[in-house]
Amino acid sequence: MIRPSTACGTYRTPPHGQPARTTERGNTLRTDVRFNSNGLRIAAHLYTPGDGTQTRGPAIVIGHTGSGVKEQAAGLYAQRLSGHGFITLAFDAAYQGESEGEPHGLEDPAQRVEDFKAAVSYLSARDDLVDSERIGALGICGSGGYLVAAAAGDHRLKAVATVSGTDLAAHFRHGGDGAQDPQVFQAMLAAAAAARSAEARGEGTQMFPLFPRTPEEAFARGGEYGREGFEYYCTDRGQHPRSTKLLPWSSIDRMASFDAFQYAHLIAPRPLLLIAGRLAVTSWMSVNAYQRAREPKELHWIEGASHIDLYDKDEYVEPAIARLGGFYAASLAATAVDKAAA
Repeated sequence: MIRPSTACGTYRTPPHGQPARTTERGNTLRTDVRFNSNGLRIAAHLYTPGDGTQTRGPAIVIGHTGSGVKEQAAGLYAQRLSGHGFITLAFDAAYQGESEGEPHGLEDPAQRVEDFKAAVSYLSARDDLVDSERIGALGICGSGGYLVAAAAGDHRLKAVATVSGTDLAAHFRHGGDGAQDPQVFQAMLAAAAAARSAEARGEGTQMFPLFPRTPEEAFARGGEYGREGFEYYCTDRGQHPRSTKLLPWSSIDRMASFDAFQYAHLIAPRPLLLIAGRLAVTSWMSVNAYQRAREPKELHWIEGASHIDLYDKDEYVEPAIARLGGFYAASLAATAVDKAAA
């Protein structure tokens, strides 16, 4: 039974400075790690296959969903891919989860892009564990857009993939289905401007709720897409106490002119894999990224899946993991890296 959380409209400031710890999960080890991104401490989980004694190998950076944290879909994919023999790093974006940055919940595209690059830097320095020439990345939902933008300018990423990838800025400008009235975003920009002025007057951080408080509101406001988001983030299906439920208004004008896929063509000749649910209302964004990218590229459909189905439902996650596993195995193989460098 899915039970709504009474805290869906709240957020919790995360603790910092927690000691690193290692836990065993199935056939992987998970270790708490930290690294710097633009002066902010980023919290992450490092997953290593088996008993952690393997030789240096390929690694995958994994970004979480919009408003999510590393313990949700990102952690699930990190653990599953580690089970396929990869070192994986799932991290909380700056201002979110256990990572530093105030106000909590802020969505800053420039920082989110930098977070991916900082995660690659962390892995590239782990020469006790990681082959720095064999680092790939995965972005889920909103982090998919940020990853494409990051990879366009960072040649250290040898293989790039997204699952339910979205450009969060386009999501706010055009709506999840791409059919939003343009005046909606203009009204949001007006509200963001007013919020900045209120903050300048000392009225505190101005925020708005990302989710309705009840399933009835979710159905009324967003149809099936809104209901699925509520069920994942606001019920015991996928909720997490550090997953932000409020968005600072200043996030809106920061995203106003951001285009995550503008330079997708610069990823080539490194391979790009875009995985989307056939029923996802957001799939138009994966199509947009695919159209802007150059070969080698692939748009892989998961039949019967919606956008959020790919976060945690085994019947859709497993085929996604299978395709990702094959993609990274081929793209991050030593021979493939040597060939690309030649």
